[in-house]
Amino acid sequence: MHDHHTSERLASYADVLAGELPDSWTSSHLPADAKDDLAELADRIWDLDLVAASLAEHPLQQAAILSRQDGAQLVLLDRNDERDGFLIAAVAPHALPDEAFRGVPEPNGIALADDPFLSAEQVTGDLLARYDAALAQVRHNALGGIQPSQPDRVFLTWQPDGSIATAPADDRASAVLMAHGFVQDPQSGIYRLGGDDTQAQARALCEIGPRLDALGIGTALQHPAGRTAPTTAASVPHVPAGLRTPTTRSR
Repeated sequence: MHDHHTSERLASYADVLAGELPDSWTSSHLPADAKDDLAELADRIWDLDLVAASLAEHPLQQAAILSRQDGAQLVLLDRNDERDGFLIAAVAPHALPDEAFRGVPEPNGIALADDPFLSAEQVTGDLLARYDAALAQVRHNALGGIQPSQPDRVFLTWQPDGSIATAPADDRASAVLMAHGFVQDPQSGIYRLGGDDTQAQARALCEIGPRLDALGIGTALQHPAGRTAPTTAASVPHVPAGLRTPTTRSR
């Protein structure tokens, strides 16, 4: 009975907290019998301080996950001490390579009081601010020198192997890219157009420019910082007139 009451209390607190956080959040509960999910979640808790110390002594028995529409997640868990309230921590994104996290400070979790309304203010002003900053940094690191696109401009970056990579800002650009041969990397979210068939690559570039332009989205073709352009003529297709490099873009 006590375990059921504890689970219900955690889930109810998470529901209220999710409704009070900025943007759109939902909550879900992982009970004690979801052992595999709890183990995977414990490995992704982005903390080397308060929450990590608690988990070292009290392995995760249940948890509530708060999820935002952009994929960000927070985990709410029991304190397992004499004090009331809960612990909350950020969850590291699982789709990014380990290298993306190097040099990025952990957005360590915090303790929350029993009042979810006051806790929402604490999470928003403290943990969420640090989490969003850390998320932005690791996502930038995962791009590997590829400049993130903007809503009104897609940046296409030559790669040393002759392919072209880009990180579109929204679904409109993504749909155009995929319709012309770009393939999304599930780990990084980067879209790539292979360079094995340079004629097909050049044709795709010719076609995406006008289609993006019709959506009010410009394009820019560039080389990644610190890298040289492909040197063989076969690996460099003709740059379509609709695609400008940063050095040729009109002022």
